[in-house]
Amino acid sequence: MAYQTVFQRYELKYILTKEQKETILKAMEPYMALDEYGRTTIRNIYYDTDSYRLVRHSLEKPVYKEKLRIRSYSQARPDSTVFVELKKKYQHVVYKRRISLPEEDAMEWISGQCHCKKNTQISEEIDYFLSYYETLHPVLFLSYEREAYYSRDKSDFRVTFDDTILCRQDHLSLENEAYGTPILPEDIVLMEIKCAGGMPLWMTHVLTQEHIYKTSFSKYGTAYQKMILPKLKEAVCHV
Repeated sequence: MAYQTVFQRYELKYILTKEQKETILKAMEPYMALDEYGRTTIRNIYYDTDSYRLVRHSLEKPVYKEKLRIRSYSQARPDSTVFVELKKKYQHVVYKRRISLPEEDAMEWISGQCHCKKNTQISEEIDYFLSYYETLHPVLFLSYEREAYYSRDKSDFRVTFDDTILCRQDHLSLENEAYGTPILPEDIVLMEIKCAGGMPLWMTHVLTQEHIYKTSFSKYGTAYQKMILPKLKEAVCHV
């Protein structure tokens, strides 16, 4: 199966109640359709340095930021296809480059046990990233339930709804079950609008009518602030 490997787009985020989600879904019906995968549990392993350099820099809201993760769209096995993703954001535009590999190969490559089995421009960029941030290692497992919608007119406009966002710092494997500490209340949904250009007028109208406003939200950043940072502060207090 061929997978898209390069993305360049805007990603706009909104925090919704479940009631607001239902209102938006009703407005979307003539224009959007649920993708073929339906409701999916997405699993991610985030990589960072010993000092959490990447996430700390991201939380400072710089002009440029970047991160590395491995993602699967179901509970993985060693031979399951997963994605090693290098995600960068510059002046509000998101650039994502990813390479698909069997889970076992991806984990061995990123851990430094072997070279990437695919020699491509993207693998070379990820290799440079790994060498630049010398102490990169898995620091967080983060999962969520996603519903993804695509535009019926075949444009690049997409809308996703994420809930049940869970994180943990043990059992950092895509082969494990999705469980962990919630980072949002149970009745809250994260909506992301992904587009290369402008937003359709019908979506602008419903957001205006419902007084729904764009927000800054990072799943990894929120997990760091709510779960990782308190542990680091506690450890310092006990030194």
